[in-house]
Amino acid sequence: ADLACKHGVDGILVSNHGARQLDTVPATIEALPEVVAAVKGRCEVYLDGGVCRGTDAFKALALGARAVFIGRPYLWGLAHSGEQGVEHVLTLLKDELQMAFQLCGCVTTEDIKPSMVMHHQRYLAKL
Repeated sequence: ADLACKHGVDGILVSNHGARQLDTVPATIEALPEVVAAVKGRCEVYLDGGVCRGTDAFKALALGARAVFIGRPYLWGLAHSGEQGVEHVLTLLKDELQMAFQLCGCVTTEDIKPSMVMHHQRYLAKL
């Protein structure tokens, strides 16, 4: 990510291509904080992969993503009910994201903070 910024990229898409190539690669949400830290605000960072709920999008925003891409959810909707299915999936994602904003007391994306996301390892460390 640092090298990409040094070469003038405008954005980086954090993706593992759905983990189709190697099933043991890290989840994109796991790699996101390291990429965000490496770019130090020099370019935008986007997340692709693993976004199936509005709360997934919220977590990605909290960890520094500018936006998220969705792939499988809209395809599921399309396969199930065509255009109406896609619209339904997008409505669900929007409603879930809005609820996450409300439950965390956020009005804008600037209100979302990394501290609003806790990795499960922090819980295991306390056991």
